[in-house]
Amino acid sequence: MRWLADECITVSRALRAAGHDVLYIAEFAASLSDVEVIALASQQGRLLLTADKDFGELVFRRGQAVPGLILLRVDPGSGPLLRARLLEAVDRFGQGLFGRYIVIDEVRLRSRLL
Repeated sequence: MRWLADECITVSRALRAAGHDVLYIAEFAASLSDVEVIALASQQGRLLLTADKDFGELVFRRGQAVPGLILLRVDPGSGPLLRARLLEAVDRFGQGLFGRYIVIDEVRLRSRLL
């Protein structure tokens, strides 16, 4: 699967280790605005992975298009739990992550269509 990981994300290595194609903003363009990040995800057909709730605002209230939006609401200090919850969502939804807004927290996975 193709991902664009926002610079606040710490699980890029785990996705890569699981065989995913991940562009990590912090590695090549840390100064991009949220609007530019969404545009890049759309242009490249990548799922946008973030911990920043502002992206929901941009997508739902301002109509910015994105192939899929995954919001992590797990403490970044809980590395193993964070990785496990994200990979659980990937296993559960697979390609169905595209076209959805998924919120991943410590106990639930919430999903809605974009």
